[in-house]
Amino acid sequence: MLAMKRLVSMFALLLLVCVANPVVAQSILRDAESEALLADMSRDIIRAANLSPANVRIVVLNDPSINAFVAGGQTVYIHSGLIDAASNANEVQGVIAHELGHITGGHVPLGDRMARGATGITLLSLLLGAAAIAAGSADAGIGLMQLGQRAALGNYLAFSRAQEATTDAAGVKFLSGAGVTGKGMLNFFKKLQQQEYRYGIRRGSETSYVMSHPLSGERISTLTADLQADAAWNTPPDPAIEARFLRVQAKLRGYVADPKDTLRKYPETDMTVPAHYARAYAYHLSGYPQQAAAEAQALVKAEPDNPYFLELEGQILLESGKVSQAIPPLRAATTRTNYQPLIATTFGHALLATEDRAHLAEAETVLRQSVARDRENPFAWYQLGMLYERKGDSARAALATAERASLTGDVGRAMASAQAAMAGLPQGSSDWIRAQDIVMASQGMMADRKKK
Repeated sequence: MLAMKRLVSMFALLLLVCVANPVVAQSILRDAESEALLADMSRDIIRAANLSPANVRIVVLNDPSINAFVAGGQTVYIHSGLIDAASNANEVQGVIAHELGHITGGHVPLGDRMARGATGITLLSLLLGAAAIAAGSADAGIGLMQLGQRAALGNYLAFSRAQEATTDAAGVKFLSGAGVTGKGMLNFFKKLQQQEYRYGIRRGSETSYVMSHPLSGERISTLTADLQADAAWNTPPDPAIEARFLRVQAKLRGYVADPKDTLRKYPETDMTVPAHYARAYAYHLSGYPQQAAAEAQALVKAEPDNPYFLELEGQILLESGKVSQAIPPLRAATTRTNYQPLIATTFGHALLATEDRAHLAEAETVLRQSVARDRENPFAWYQLGMLYERKGDSARAALATAERASLTGDVGRAMASAQAAMAGLPQGSSDWIRAQDIVMASQGMMADRKKK
């Protein structure tokens, strides 16, 4: 009976995972350097999957668990814990190839349909069981409920494991088409296998029958021959990509990990670029601005033209209250990345933080370019709204607020701000039409919520 209760609770969790949006409870980590690296290391794999790199996004979530998933559309979500656990970029490429298999296989809508079917089986068994109990057959009723739930769980898990197996095969194909070795894919499955051993999950164990994925050992056995036979098996990983990965990995660790853990992992005696990166973030988060600035300066000294090092130096100065000193490195980082939106937003923020009206024109140019190239950055819209408030343009300030509110899910504020913008903008102008679009979208969302 205890085992059955555990199966039922696991099935309820599976349904929750299938129906709910898995990104809601997790924060997205955005960083210009990290996004550029993930785009570069996945581009050829995406093309091998017959997808367009312009349409596929690789998004990092702040979550310490080792996981990656797709949730509809063409976005691959990777947990920060997976990047932390990876030994090299090639292992992450193997994960990306696998997740692209879910996208090309249309597995999210298929999984949704399977989950709805499993829910139907469960509800039917509950109704039949309740009827039997009402008729005086309590044992028979409970048995019907348990049987239905077990059948639903078994059907769903069998479907999920089969889906994962076909996705593994697709990932192998995409790596081959991209000329990327599959050694990283196998090595990462070995890491997962060690995790399974740690939790007592082995072939033939009770837990193995309620897994949504095949056991890692089975996946390794199935894929090894095909990967080793591929022409790309002995192709060495791109050294430039691997070096960049170590930097991004260290930066990520410095940002999300406990600073004490980061400083233990990257002690002062480690003078490599990744170590300077990790310590800069660890010191900054710990409230040691002088030490953080020293680490950033060491990076800039090593590579004076590196825009990401300049961005870090400027960010630390800005957030330490040294606004005027932050302007030159942030301006250089912005121009050297051709106005990369995330970096440009930080620069625009710094220009506004000077509270010098002489900087308003440059700030407007920078921030307008930022939102034109990346409309999904709430902080950029917030800064643009502040800019328009200082210029006395309340209508465009309201429009920027509406854009930010719509991105953050604040439907009421989005609609009210967009209506205020429409009242002050020239009717029929591009900004007026955009405000009208936000009003209409907000009304639709509010109507949908009322139906629920």
